[in-house]
Parts: sequence; structure tokens; C-alpha cells
Amino acid sequence: MVEFTVFKGSKGGKIVEAKTTREVKHGQVLVRITHSGLCGTDLHYKGADMALGHEGAGVVEELGEGVTHLKKGDRVGWGYEHDSCGHCPKRAMYGYADLDQASMGTHAVWNEAFLFKIPDSMSNEDAAPLQCGGATVYGAMMNVKSKDVVGIVGIGGLGHLAIQFAAKMGCKVVVFSGSDSKKDEALRLGASEFHAVANVKSLSDVMDLKDEDNKIDHLLVTASAQIPWDLYLPAMAPNGTIYPLSVSEGELSLPYMPILLSGLRIQGSLVAARKVHHEMLQFAALHGIKPVIQTFPMTKEGVEECFKTLEEGKMRYRGVLVAEEKASKL
Repeated sequence: MVEFTVFKGSKGGKIVEAKTTREVKHGQVLVRITHSGLCGTDLHYKGADMALGHEGAGVVEELGEGVTHLKKGDRVGWGYEHDSCGHCPKRAMYGYADLDQASMGTHAVWNEAFLFKIPDSMSNEDAAPLQCGGATVYGAMMNVKSKDVVGIVGIGGLGHLAIQFAAKMGCKVVVFSGSDSKKDEALRLGASEFHAVANVKSLSDVMDLKDEDNKIDHLLVTASAQIPWDLYLPAMAPNGTIYPLSVSEGELSLPYMPILLSGLRIQGSLVAARKVHHEMLQFAALHGIKPVIQTFPMTKEGVEECFKTLEEGKMRYRGVLVAEEKASKL
């Protein structure tokens, strides 16, 4: 049995430092956590009595019986999904299972089949936010081709990663944001075009939509709130796909006829399959895709400050909690 520290939410929304105990069972490994990303989804669980975080990176410290894929010292990451029986669609996921452990803490015990080796050229610090943020946007782009036009709404924790992945796939990347404040950064990350749309009534005012080649084949919506759909639907290419990626409460309401007449699809994307997750890490390492991060210490005070920064809209663009000493070198 091993005992370790975790950082939990609570009914009052306060961060609680607690202890939990786990046995390293057959097929499992003990991971010393070096880094944890903070995702917008974590805000929804801050008021629950559960361990927080699902963007973990660390080092394997102990092996259970039957472990064949990993060895001590391996650097690994994990995301939203923790386990499955492999015989049905049900999965053990963050917020629904393993509520006593997560990525914000000192250690965790996981099934080795749901851990991903971090490429040698990638640091743990950069790998942590990719475990959810990177997997979410990359998983949405499985059907994207290099000739496609990819539209991205919002330049935040998901959007800034989506720009990089789409650009490295060879796509024309059109970015939409409320103002010009992030224009230079979007272009630096790989955007082909940038449009500030806060005061735009029609995208035809800023884009040449008479040319069908300029219309959007894939629209990734990464904004923190639902967008004015009547602004974007006329810019969609026939048979285009819209991906709502941000977690949002309430109903999704879109104009009916534009979807019908253009044959548009609405495609959700939350948790990448393990093969896709592995492929995402390899793709990111090969093309030098890195999150833009702010770091905080992996302490109760650090977790509180990290959450506060995100809640106040001041995070650019992913918060990363860093364990003391050894973690800073990985």
C-alpha cells in the first residue's frame, strides 16, 4: 500500500490538501507526478469532494505484477480516461471514477494500458497540457485533410493548440476572435488569416466567401461561451463539420435551415481514443508543437492561484502545476 497527497475540491469550492491510500495491483504502476495541467473542465469539479486534475505527467516509480509495457523511470502522461474493460463502450473517466486520485498531487496509481510514454524530445512541462487539451483538438481533426480550410473560434487553452496542429497538418487556418489583441500571436502560431469579429455582422465583410475555396470545411469552436451561429454558418463549405469543443452548460441551439441546406454536421469531441492520444503526442513531438503555459507550484497555495488565474480569464494559455525539485528538470 502507498499513501500520497492529493488536492481536492470541496462543496464550498475551496482547495483541500488530503491523503489517499492505494494498492499497486496487477497491471498497474505508481507514478510520481511532476506536472499537472489545469483544464477548463476542472472548474466544473472544484465544488465536488474529489481529487482534481486530468492532465498528468510524471515518472514511473513502482510496477505491479504483470506490467509489460512500462519500466521504472519511464516518463508518462495520462488524460481524461483511466480504464475500461475493453469489451464494452463504458470507460472509467475523470469526474466519474477514481475520485480519490487525479493529476494534482504527489503520486497516482494507474493501469499501464492508459498511460502514454512521453516522447524523448518533449518535456513533462509541455506534455501535461497536451494530455487533454492536445488530445481534444487533435481528436477532432482526424478527418481533416491538408487541402482543407480549418476555422478556429477563440484563442485560448484549446484554440492556441488547434492553430498549431492544423497548421502543421498543412491546412489553411482561419482564426476568429473578438478583438485584434491576439492577432500577432495567432499568426505566429501558424494562422493563415485572422479576423476580429466582435463588430462584424457578416463574415463576407472580412472574407471573400464568393470564392468557394475560402469557405470553412472544419470549424473548431473553442470559445468559452456559445457563439453567434448565424454569423458562422454562411461561411461553412457544403458538407462541412462543426466541432463544439468547450464544456458549456445549457442547450446547443443553431439555425435549422442552413444546416439542412448545406449538409453540415455537428461533431462532439471530448476524449480521444488511446491510439489517437498516442499519435497526437508523436505528431506534436515531430513538429515541435508546444502549449503556451504559465507555471505554478504544486502546493495548496499554487493550486488556488492557478484556479484563480483561469477563473479571472488571465491565463495564457494553459496553467501547469509543477512539483518541487526533481520535476523542474523533466
